[in-house]
Amino acid sequence: MPVLPIADVLPDLLAALAAHPTVVLQAPPGAGKTTRVPLALLDAPWLGGGRVVMLEPRRLAASNAARWMARSLGEEVGATVGYTIRFDRKVSSRTRVEVVTEGILTRRLHFDPLLAGVGAVIFDEFHERSIHADLALALCRDVQLGLREELRIIVMSATLDAGPVAALLGQAPVISSGGRSYPVDLRYLATESGDDVATSVFRGVGRALTETAGDILAFLPGTGEIRRCERLLAESGTARDILVAPLYGDLPFEAQERAIVPADRRKVVLATNIAETSLTIEGVGTVVDGGLCRRLRFDPATGLNRLAVERISAASATQRAGRAGRLGPGVCYRLWTEHGQRALIPADPPEITISDLAPLALDLAAWGVADAGSLAWLDPPPPAALEEGRRLLEGLGAVDRQGRITEVGRRMAELPLHPRLAHMLLTGRERGWGALACDVAALLSERDIFRGVERSAVRERSESDMGERLAALALWRAGKRGASADHQACRTVERTASHLRRLIAVKAAEDTTPPMDEAVGLLLAAAYPDRIALAREGGGRRYLLANGRGARLSEQSAVHDEPLVLAYVVERGDRGDDLIRQASALGMEKFRRDFADRICRERVVSWDAREGRVVAREEERYGALVLGSRPAAATADEMQYALLEGIAREGGSDLLGWSPRARQFQARVRFLRRILPDEGWPDLSDDHLAATLSEWVGPYLAGVRSRAAVASVDLLPPLQALLDREQLRRLDEEAPTHLTVPSGSRLPLDYGTDGPPVLAVKLQEMFGLADTPTVARGKVPVVVHLLSPAGRPLQVTTDLRGFWNGAYREVKKEMKGRYPKHPWPDDPWSAVPTRRTKKANEGR
Repeated sequence: MPVLPIADVLPDLLAALAAHPTVVLQAPPGAGKTTRVPLALLDAPWLGGGRVVMLEPRRLAASNAARWMARSLGEEVGATVGYTIRFDRKVSSRTRVEVVTEGILTRRLHFDPLLAGVGAVIFDEFHERSIHADLALALCRDVQLGLREELRIIVMSATLDAGPVAALLGQAPVISSGGRSYPVDLRYLATESGDDVATSVFRGVGRALTETAGDILAFLPGTGEIRRCERLLAESGTARDILVAPLYGDLPFEAQERAIVPADRRKVVLATNIAETSLTIEGVGTVVDGGLCRRLRFDPATGLNRLAVERISAASATQRAGRAGRLGPGVCYRLWTEHGQRALIPADPPEITISDLAPLALDLAAWGVADAGSLAWLDPPPPAALEEGRRLLEGLGAVDRQGRITEVGRRMAELPLHPRLAHMLLTGRERGWGALACDVAALLSERDIFRGVERSAVRERSESDMGERLAALALWRAGKRGASADHQACRTVERTASHLRRLIAVKAAEDTTPPMDEAVGLLLAAAYPDRIALAREGGGRRYLLANGRGARLSEQSAVHDEPLVLAYVVERGDRGDDLIRQASALGMEKFRRDFADRICRERVVSWDAREGRVVAREEERYGALVLGSRPAAATADEMQYALLEGIAREGGSDLLGWSPRARQFQARVRFLRRILPDEGWPDLSDDHLAATLSEWVGPYLAGVRSRAAVASVDLLPPLQALLDREQLRRLDEEAPTHLTVPSGSRLPLDYGTDGPPVLAVKLQEMFGLADTPTVARGKVPVVVHLLSPAGRPLQVTTDLRGFWNGAYREVKKEMKGRYPKHPWPDDPWSAVPTRRTKKANEGR
């Protein structure tokens, strides 16, 4: 066994574990932590012959780590060292080191909370921060603190900041190991416009083959890109004298070996990000980095977590480049610019902050944790996302209203699927559609078998987009390879479906004919009860979803003119309706039967904006969907409540019938409230009145049901009722409605502005008046609009004395010739105030 840098710190690690239950180990890639640490623990006295479980973030890394350790012991996998991953398990009664993927440990904890027989749990490559790793660490720490203080927890990472992790684990000792690396020459290559990542990597590999020696490791985001790049290398003749070896998680072991072990000729390994840290690929001296990866993201279209292609982080770029410096000085071609490098995010975000948390919420419910904050998290789950996950679980029947797990929820937690698909699988098994449910779950979980396949633009109408895929899968299974589906995707779907059939103990369907679309729709409804959609009035492929969102059915969907559908692939619209990419018809009769316990019947009394009146109906509802409606009777209180709701929704108090007298009353009170703020005048602002409709106008709306009737209600009495008798008396004194002017006319005051009240009066009616009228106990002068005989303003003033002594002379000079029939005396102080002409005055 070769000596690796980790060997220098193994004694320190063992000593720390003898004294502490938790340890953090920092070791760069190539130090040997993955394959050396688990074996080093086997003879530790505190282990007492127990097992070591090591978590790896990826299946390929887990199985290869187990094989390397088994080989170093001269054994086959499944003896001292074994592994458990999705679709594959190699362990025995002799196994003492078991390498597992992270979700495996979470489900095992549900069955065995004590982790009986396990003495240590190792979290490898913890810096990748998968949601499963965060959850498994939180649960193991809970076990350690509450049930098994002797359980050891070791967190290993190449790049993670050790301080926060050590603090989370009770100030755990931190052990650091050196690495074995050489300088790497970074070369930035701007990709050609229009090139996809497979083409860019193909060009980069071609350049690396001519400029460097040794094996090449090229990073691409996924299997589809790897296959395209492999095809380009073959078609160009570049691969004639070299070995091109793909490396991704779904490869058989023999193909993985071909990529990892040295070859008899120069080798180009086309790999996903599984080759960043956990795997050792011998002979590599050059890296070609496409700069993309697939990260787990919540996909609102399917309601599931999916791998989305994104730019890598700066930390990942460093990890990838370091692969070129394991054996000696190396070269890394980065297929982006130095400016692009500076724009990369520093590190991958923890999955727990960006993923759908329904699976996490189910695991927590199964663990019996009501408050996620009671567990140890490096980054706690966002409360809003966790609550959204719990609401989905309640809709699936996995938890009750208090968040406690149900029997159905426990069975769902046992399945390695998203809760939506787990519920669908259980429903299918119960109804005798188990094999069909497994196929549908596999088609939803894996890459779409129609993606990237040329299909006719004109297709026959179908009742189910899922039915089309099931039919294509059936043809592929029957050996009809001419079917319009991606064959590699079909193989992946078949493998997943086969594994699911074993999990729920059902046999594959014996026939290859397409299943009933109705059964498919009901199965999908078990997974997506919130996406049952009812056609809207007027057609046009527009639907309302049970979750309340509007949507339109894509023209690419084969489903047409169906009144009720299950929209299982929905793209969220930023502003308008969502877009239903794929749907399946639901028969209304069978839907009513299958969802009878969720269809509620209730009396709804509401404001109908279109008709402008209160209506009462008895409705059948499923979520936001109204399945049926008929007229119903309602109480007076219900009608009034609905009326007030409608008024508030349509514009508040503006919908009411405001007479001029009511508006002036409101303005007078607001004026005194502004001028005399300490005297307790009520708030009659529009905003406050709109917010308190039921309090002040509600009692005056008895028998009112329509918009027209609302507008006819006199608002003066309800407004006056807001003041007591003394306030009404003071209002008339301090903010009078009218003033008597020198001519004897009683004229109205206008309080309609936020300023002082306005008196509009003909100039001749004010002759001789020196003191400007005031209100509010003399505190506020009235704004006088002195009018011409035609009623047009000649002067606006709050200083009558100053006007008569000054500006009046200019007004008289201009107006005397224009209005000769009206008096324009030289001395306004001695003139008789009048509203009449000179002739009319002479005849009196």
